[in-house]
Formats: sequence, structure tokens, C-alpha cells
Amino acid sequence: MAGKFTELAIDCSDPAALARFWCAVLDYEVLEEDEEEGVVSIGSPAVPEGKSRPGPVPPTLTFARVPEGKTVKNRLHIDINPTDREQADEVERLLALGARRADVGQGETRWTVLTDPEGNEFCVLATRCP
Repeated sequence: MAGKFTELAIDCSDPAALARFWCAVLDYEVLEEDEEEGVVSIGSPAVPEGKSRPGPVPPTLTFARVPEGKTVKNRLHIDINPTDREQADEVERLLALGARRADVGQGETRWTVLTDPEGNEFCVLATRCP
């Protein structure tokens, strides 16, 4: 049997703030917050029938406070597929939430590269319903 992708951990300086940003991006909610440990987990508010946490589909995101800042381009990133609006409208929505445009050498592409408030790159793809 193979393992299942259930969670993505993201190092950051302000877990609560980054969790709020990504909750707004993905329509997630805070599942667990440990201020003392500096960890916040977020996930889909709807858990498929027969499933329980941890391990819902889609995966949870866990933000963990670390002392060092981000210094290089991410080796792994999140791709966002808008499901209820066009790509350009989704990009504008994300910019209004605090995302910033990023140039990582992508050139002319069908996707738009943005960064979250702590500089983590992610892509907004063309509209594709799941």
C-alpha cells in the first residue's frame, strides 16, 4: 500500500497571519492552533463522508514558526486553480488579499506567479473546474 499526501508543512515567521491569508485563498478554516509551539493547521471545512482528520481530502496546510527567513526560491510550490472565476479575476482577488506578483524567470506562460505575504511563490493556473 502507498502513502497518502495529507499535509503540507510551511515554515514561516508568523503562522497565524499566513494561515489567515491561505484560509482566504483556499476557503479553508483553522483546524488547530498552538500559540506556544507556533503552529497553525488549516484545512477544508467540508470533510468527505467516511473520512476524518487528519488526512482529509484536500490536504491540510500547517504553518510552523521558524527563526530564519526565506532566502531562495521555493523548491516546492502550490498551484491554485480558480473554479468560479477567470484566472485574471482570481489573480486580482489574491492581490487584494496581500499576494504580490513575482518574476522567477518564468517568461511568457499560461500561469501567473505570485507570492504570499512571506514571499512563498505559488501559481494561479487557467480556470479549471475540479
